[in-house]
Amino acid sequence: MTIHLYLSMIPEALIASMLTPEEFGVYYAVGSAKKSRGQAVFFEVDPAFRHEELRIDEGFRRCVPHEDGSAKRSIYIAVYRALERVSLDALQRLYLVTQDGRSLGLNPSPCCPPDTLGLHLYKEIAPVHPLVVSNLGAAAFFDLIVQNPTSLLSLPAVCFVELRLGELAEDPQYGAIRDLPYSSIAHLRQCLTDLKTKTVSAKMVDRVDPAGFPYRMIKNGICVGNQRESRILHFAMPSPEELRAKHYRWWRSANV
Repeated sequence: MTIHLYLSMIPEALIASMLTPEEFGVYYAVGSAKKSRGQAVFFEVDPAFRHEELRIDEGFRRCVPHEDGSAKRSIYIAVYRALERVSLDALQRLYLVTQDGRSLGLNPSPCCPPDTLGLHLYKEIAPVHPLVVSNLGAAAFFDLIVQNPTSLLSLPAVCFVELRLGELAEDPQYGAIRDLPYSSIAHLRQCLTDLKTKTVSAKMVDRVDPAGFPYRMIKNGICVGNQRESRILHFAMPSPEELRAKHYRWWRSANV
């Protein structure tokens, strides 16, 4: 059986498995008693990738079929500081898995999502997962928290997503909420308003925000980058029209 290498973001972990990405998505989201039922976000990693601080070869040696011939579902290779050690060149596809195990695969692009006017809402997925508002586009936000931080806090690598703000991106005080699902809307409005009136580029909305996030609120895709390689990859999200036409079951599950 083929051995795959997966880099999970919720939670952060490097895992060897005999399951295909779609099978692993089902197992990781709904099929294990070790993990509460919930969405999964993971990268498929080039199985030829190696790092001196990651015991990948040993993990592959232990990834053998069960006595009944069934596939070995997971061998954990690392659960700490995995993201910063995996080369961006080794990331092949990103999978967004719904709570009922439906997977959507996204391909990488070296191009950042286009910057847009207005304010931004970023959800850091790993290695930490706060909710942050900013007046910076994705590339500048990555630079702020990884490459050239203005505070004493910085990250060696980050995976993050921009979430839709709707009318709040332009008018945080009076913009209509409509379908925005975020809790503490009054606090979110205040944080966004502060960006317009104070000389800061980013402001924390929630330090302990849950790791998961609503897929339907993804604005343009998922970004991942690290300090060592000084760049980011962007995994672009298809348009709602394309999702409904080509990935309807995933789209329906993601919007429950």
